[in-house]
Amino acid sequence: MPGPRVYIHEFVEIRDQNRARYMQHITANWSPIGQQERGQLCFGIWGTVGSTGRWPEVVNLWEYRDWEHLAENFHIEMDHPTLQDPSLEPWWAEAVAMRRGGLDRILVAAEFSPGIEELCARGVRGAAYAHEIVSGPAGSAPELLARARDRGLSAYRGLGAELVGAFRTAMQDDTECVFLWAFTDWSAWAAFERGYDADPAMRSLREDTRGLGAATRRFLMVDAPLSPLATGRQPRESDRGEPPR
Repeated sequence: MPGPRVYIHEFVEIRDQNRARYMQHITANWSPIGQQERGQLCFGIWGTVGSTGRWPEVVNLWEYRDWEHLAENFHIEMDHPTLQDPSLEPWWAEAVAMRRGGLDRILVAAEFSPGIEELCARGVRGAAYAHEIVSGPAGSAPELLARARDRGLSAYRGLGAELVGAFRTAMQDDTECVFLWAFTDWSAWAAFERGYDADPAMRSLREDTRGLGAATRRFLMVDAPLSPLATGRQPRESDRGEPPR
């Protein structure tokens, strides 16, 4: 039986005014290589809305079939004295001028979480996305995902949010879940935020989440121009060129 999809989730700190250049570099210049050499799919590349989170920042999410697929990726990346794939040295040399650090995590998809190919086939796209991190006591992540499946999907959908992804963070004693939600336009997001405090179903869900000792932090993101949810496909070599100015 195939295992769950797993993901590399990256928060990338951007140097100066390089966010557009970095998003072009990571999608058009890197993603086609990852697809060809590693079977790695680009799930999404987003820019953080600075008024709601850290800035300037880019969020990357890469999709793998299962744990074995991710291990193959790490083997390619780390099986060298420099702990870096030599074929990517020119790419890294260019990237280092645009970013200065970040924070990564490994995510495991819930059984109800769609993959990127399904999302693109359905035409899911957001003018804005909410990125939620729900942190709780050790061992709480499976129950948080179960409540999201049983009650959260309908509560969020009732306020105009469409599920893009639901995950638990691996290697962290099941203390964290990550949820991604899409909004058709900014007015839909504003209506969601109003309802987040007023809607009875949402209030009940939040009280249950707090009853588990969990807290939710949310910030907003927007698609990079070549992110799959923006284009409906994976980035291609033919996308290479200068980023928009």
